[in-house]
Amino acid sequence: MKNNLYVWLWGILFICSSCHDFFKESSQDEIKPSTVEDLRSVMYKEAYPYQFASDSYLMLLTDEIQCNGSLNEMYATKHENGTPVFTFNPMMFDGGESFPDDVNSWKVYYEKIMGCNVIIDYIPEVSGTEQEKNALLGQAILLRGFYYLKLAMIYCQAYNAEGVDPKTALGVPLILTMDLTDDYPERSSLETLYGQVEEDLLTVTSLLEENYEPDNVYRVGNIAAYVLLSRFYLFRGSDEDLDKAIQYAQMAIEQGPMLTRLSMLVGTDKSIYDSDASSEVVWCYGGKSFYNSSSPYFFTQSYQEIVPWDVSSQLLGAYGTNDLRDDVYFSTDFVRGTYGSKIGYNSSYGGDHGIRMAEAYLNRAEALTRRFMTKGDENDRVQALNDLNTLRETRYVAGTYVDEEITNAQDLLDFCVNERRLELCMEEGFRWFDIKRFGLSVTHRYIDSEGTEREYVLESNSLLYALPIPYDAMERNYKLKQNPR
Repeated sequence: MKNNLYVWLWGILFICSSCHDFFKESSQDEIKPSTVEDLRSVMYKEAYPYQFASDSYLMLLTDEIQCNGSLNEMYATKHENGTPVFTFNPMMFDGGESFPDDVNSWKVYYEKIMGCNVIIDYIPEVSGTEQEKNALLGQAILLRGFYYLKLAMIYCQAYNAEGVDPKTALGVPLILTMDLTDDYPERSSLETLYGQVEEDLLTVTSLLEENYEPDNVYRVGNIAAYVLLSRFYLFRGSDEDLDKAIQYAQMAIEQGPMLTRLSMLVGTDKSIYDSDASSEVVWCYGGKSFYNSSSPYFFTQSYQEIVPWDVSSQLLGAYGTNDLRDDVYFSTDFVRGTYGSKIGYNSSYGGDHGIRMAEAYLNRAEALTRRFMTKGDENDRVQALNDLNTLRETRYVAGTYVDEEITNAQDLLDFCVNERRLELCMEEGFRWFDIKRFGLSVTHRYIDSEGTEREYVLESNSLLYALPIPYDAMERNYKLKQNPR
């Protein structure tokens, strides 16, 4: 039954980068899902984001990665692939060999959105209990909101950035059904896009609370929804949104797992996303991409090897004395990860992306700090510091951490943003999103294949904060407006 089910699914899904002809007609003779179990199998394969890491290139835009040149011929292609992104080339996604298809975020996320829409639309047609159906519905809608928020943070300007009017700023096309259409989808406004993400994430909280509790970290549940809502409201950023970011982060902290003490991971081959050793994993996905030699850009090397793209020495130098993150997040006993070691080298199942409780603490701390800046409530300052100190204490050698005490609002925000960089590095594009949200500039020292050094600067509030839509998507949909660049 499952093999026939996938024949049916691929009969209606297409694999391309645009949204036109979003679904193809299916033959009346093909077998369609008839039970919740059938549809659950489809969801695990087509809606969940396993075995991919679609936006690792975002690290090349940030201060997390440095260029070492192309000293080894075996890495020449990886050097070439990363060059347009690292040098902030406005034509970085306009085709050619330097933009590998398997890291086309536009294509990958819309394919997953297709899978979510199939689940959402087909649930009324299958047999099963209401609880089973609502459990599937909650997961599919949450994942769709997650993907659209990803697309927003990659291809759109920050919602509350200077000079951005969300009513007129470009969002992305919203495809919310598997129904066939001959219309080419146009980009929504940024306001409409964020409104849809909010609706999706709010919808699933009660569905998941009442109908589904994940039995492993590879499925999303209500705690994942709370953390994502805190992320969403923090990124949208109005005064009212900050209150909601605090509310949902608090719900996650109260109901979710405990933070991991990194001292428990030192000297092991386990790391922060190894759920058998790390308590704080809420949701885990990916496919050991930190150790995947097929990555278009990155490669896990021994300590002696020099690869084109490596963890920035400036980032590594930002960790303080007794801070264990330098060791646990970037090294194992075997190798030094080209861009981190947040998944243990010998982990059974893999997964190096997802949601951790650390984010909930950081989201709440930032929202409290920003509210303190506008309202001056001393309680917000104290609670923000408490969240940051609570997180940091679990990252230090046992018994060595001394609480920070910061009274100035701007200093506290700067400290919080820096802590996000140290804790969330190499994950989910967080640093790129924070650079965009706070209007930061980035300076890169690039070394070409001949060893010549050049400096490239991404200016503050650059047009490239909204990355170019890949050429293949633009070519397929004449109504799709390209981002200014």
